[in-house]
Amino acid sequence: MPTTYGKTMVILIQISLTAMMAALVAAATLIVRIPNALGGYFNLGDVAIFAVAFTFNPIVGGLASGIGSSIDDLIGFPMFAIPTLVIKGLEGFLASGISDKKRSVRDGLSGVIAGLEMIFGYFMVEYFVLQWGLGGALVEVPGNLVQVAVGALVGIPLGYAIRKRLPEILR
Repeated sequence: MPTTYGKTMVILIQISLTAMMAALVAAATLIVRIPNALGGYFNLGDVAIFAVAFTFNPIVGGLASGIGSSIDDLIGFPMFAIPTLVIKGLEGFLASGISDKKRSVRDGLSGVIAGLEMIFGYFMVEYFVLQWGLGGALVEVPGNLVQVAVGALVGIPLGYAIRKRLPEILR
């Protein structure tokens, strides 16, 4: 017999999931830091972003991705905290929202679109807001490309594996 949940219960579950997944994204971003030549670093935050996006709905995916990633930037790179909230939030939202979580072609496309948004978003911030110049902004692109590719290649299947084991109310 199916269980029905009230609207308040569903909202509370979604808020709780968002908070826990934001903590997961922050931890994944903080735990593995491989420095790059410009003082930034490669991290596994995008693995968590894609896993969360392909496990949960776009609201949880977007909020957890933006909040979790910006928490990390508040600690290490405060000038990126607000842009990261928007860029990574949109990345998680797009990955989850475009995907139907059933067809690998559409899911791969959602990963590509979300990844391109992340790369383009940071390029725009570095070029226009931080005024690093074209060379400074372009030098970050390959690292961001690798980070998002690893994130999608690991995070999408991980999200599927987790999703299969969750009850409907948690998805």
